[in-house]
Amino acid sequence: MTLRGLIGLLALVVLGLLAWELRWVLLVLFGAVVLAVALDVPVSWLRRFTPMHRPQALVVVVVLLLLGGWQLGELLLPELIEQVQQFTQLVPALINRVGELLGGVAMLESLEGRVADLATFDKLQPLGGQLLGFAGGAASSTIQLLLMVLLALLLVLDPRSHQRLVLAATPAHYRPMAGELLSACREALGGWLAGMTISASAVFLLTWAGLAALKVPLALLSGLVCGLLTFVPTIGPTVATLLPLAVALLVSPALALQVLILRLVLQNAEAFLLTPLLLSRTVNLLPTVALMAQLSLGALLGLPGVLLALPLVVVLQVLSQRVLVEQIMDRWL
Repeated sequence: MTLRGLIGLLALVVLGLLAWELRWVLLVLFGAVVLAVALDVPVSWLRRFTPMHRPQALVVVVVLLLLGGWQLGELLLPELIEQVQQFTQLVPALINRVGELLGGVAMLESLEGRVADLATFDKLQPLGGQLLGFAGGAASSTIQLLLMVLLALLLVLDPRSHQRLVLAATPAHYRPMAGELLSACREALGGWLAGMTISASAVFLLTWAGLAALKVPLALLSGLVCGLLTFVPTIGPTVATLLPLAVALLVSPALALQVLILRLVLQNAEAFLLTPLLLSRTVNLLPTVALMAQLSLGALLGLPGVLLALPLVVVLQVLSQRVLVEQIMDRWL
């Protein structure tokens, strides 16, 4: 290996170690970029049809989001809280029901006794320490989230200046390609976010309406869980089906079968019709790639890594196609 190659290798190692040490800073920065792209989609749409400048359009979008969230919270939050409380009360009955169907499995029969053992003072002392640690982690996560929102707002206010800053750090020969890459990543990420948001909202509304029509308890809570887990490919919709299926099982096996059929129809319609239609002009992720990315980043960074895994895969897929495939592999003689 030449001296130049050795120096380049050492530089890559140092950069890798530095990135790992600053992984939470980079995670907050990437989360801010994702949130900025999500805000930039309605801001750009509003500027296209109105004479508003970017700051004015951003204020309108943020105000509309806050008002919409407030109205939606007033409409759904009381019922959702009530259903969460009902679900906690149904958990023992659900365990007994599953135990009866499985013929009285010993693990399920002893579960209530184990919960009672954990309720002793000696067991609750370390639990109190864990709760304090959880509270500290929640405070840190709140600060990171506020920083992420602030950075996203600053990015949306002046995206061109930040784009020029990135291009200034790129060698002059590669600046045209870097500009095209930034535009392609922004378009792909914005299209993916818009498509998945519409898809998740449709799954939430249709699941809620279907479960309410079948008179399944906790229809709103089950629909919300199914909608949110739409962002987790392959395993998410399957896990989401367990909640309404378990609640329906408390009523009757026939109702559980109807819920299973409803979820299978909606899940397949979302996976094979709605999502491909919405993402036909942008990046459509392979389920295996998306799942492995979530597992890997979840193991490394926890829940924030799981939440940001798919947007990161969207960006990496565009970069791989434009750089690795088109610039290297296709020109390899």
